[in-house]
Amino acid sequence: MRLTLHHDEPGRRRSTAGSVLIIVLWVSIAIVSIGLYFANSMNYEYRAADNRVAGLTANQAIEGAARYLGYVLANDATNGVMPNNTQFKCENVPVGDAHFWVIGRDPNNSSPSVPVFGLIDEGAKLNLNSISTNVFQYLPNLTSDFGDAIKDWRGTNGAVSPDYATLGYQDKNSPFETVDELRLVYGANLQTLAGDDLNRNGALDANEKDTQGTGQLQYGLLEYTTVYTREPNFHADGSSLTNVNTASQSKIQQLLQSAGVNNASSLSKTIYARVHPPRGPGTTFKGLFDFCLFCKNQGMSSADFAAISSNVSTTTNTYLRSRINFNNANPDVLIALFMGLNVDESTAQSAAQTLVEYRTQNSSNLTSVAWVVDALGNNSSVVTALARGDWVTTRSYQFTADIAATGAYGRGYRRVKFVFDVSDGTPKILYRQDLSRLGWALGPKALENPNLLAEKSP
Repeated sequence: MRLTLHHDEPGRRRSTAGSVLIIVLWVSIAIVSIGLYFANSMNYEYRAADNRVAGLTANQAIEGAARYLGYVLANDATNGVMPNNTQFKCENVPVGDAHFWVIGRDPNNSSPSVPVFGLIDEGAKLNLNSISTNVFQYLPNLTSDFGDAIKDWRGTNGAVSPDYATLGYQDKNSPFETVDELRLVYGANLQTLAGDDLNRNGALDANEKDTQGTGQLQYGLLEYTTVYTREPNFHADGSSLTNVNTASQSKIQQLLQSAGVNNASSLSKTIYARVHPPRGPGTTFKGLFDFCLFCKNQGMSSADFAAISSNVSTTTNTYLRSRINFNNANPDVLIALFMGLNVDESTAQSAAQTLVEYRTQNSSNLTSVAWVVDALGNNSSVVTALARGDWVTTRSYQFTADIAATGAYGRGYRRVKFVFDVSDGTPKILYRQDLSRLGWALGPKALENPNLLAEKSP
């Protein structure tokens, strides 16, 4: 016979109920944790999707900006004059929820502390395919060896023969197609090509090293060079300019008279007599600047020369590729050009500074190359050197639009560089390059924009 102790049953029921409660609580915690995990994952996925949408809107803003700038160039730049940032919008421009900026350069300030906005004048740079490599070696960070390597890369009779076999490829021995092709030239390195400006926005950012220790940005070769310069040697309607080296005296006189130039008859005789003297060989004009200097030495005013300059030529070439737009050229470009023409460094630096100051103070007088003579003087050694070739112009037909954009609330940052050409009258995109990989290029000021600070949950 087995005895049953009934007084223990309530305790057992309480123990079982407690165990069940603990199990239920653990299961509940597990379910809640899993729910929170998936909810958090969905939140991250939602944010990622929102960022992808922001990136897409930023891309579309860049496409819209490119079309907008094409319109601006079609209406304002076909005469060779670069539109400035007062003629179009280029900073924090809204496109739906997105915004875009056009990162530019200030030609009178070689080292701004923050980015400036506007188009970049390709015509104010040195053309890699047409400028003597003797000029390149006077640019900051450049050496004569690298200048020789550039010459070797673009031609078949280079001064040196770098061992490209060690790099796994051969030198090109033909003209540069893009400026970024410089990366392949023997001896190229980041300091030579980009200098301090690692993100290539024209400003010394907080994360960029000041190699000179002066607070001044040291540019690289990519900033000073181009392959796109092409100035048309004809009118917009396709008709020919008046070539003063081959034109008759009556044709030159007609040119001067139609422009309202004083003493047109006597000036036309003097101009014609230089090229076609009564006895002995004549002296042709080496370029537009040479012609300008001659005319001013004969008493022609700068205003009169400006009236004829867009109708004058000294060559039969369809396009001119070696000229540099002195209206926008960086001081370092001017110094390198002058020294490459055998002007001593002190004189070259002084002349470049004089030109920068003159064009800053006389922005309305930069309508022809005559202003360079006015600024430096007829007897300047730099003026004499420039007159020995055809390097000077005040017109440009190729422009870079470096466009950065963000989507809503500053997300989805994108950056694309376009090179436009208007030398045929209609803007064409010659080159397109994605620069988003270089990182933020708008400086700290753009981050203070309410549109970027208004961060909201998606």
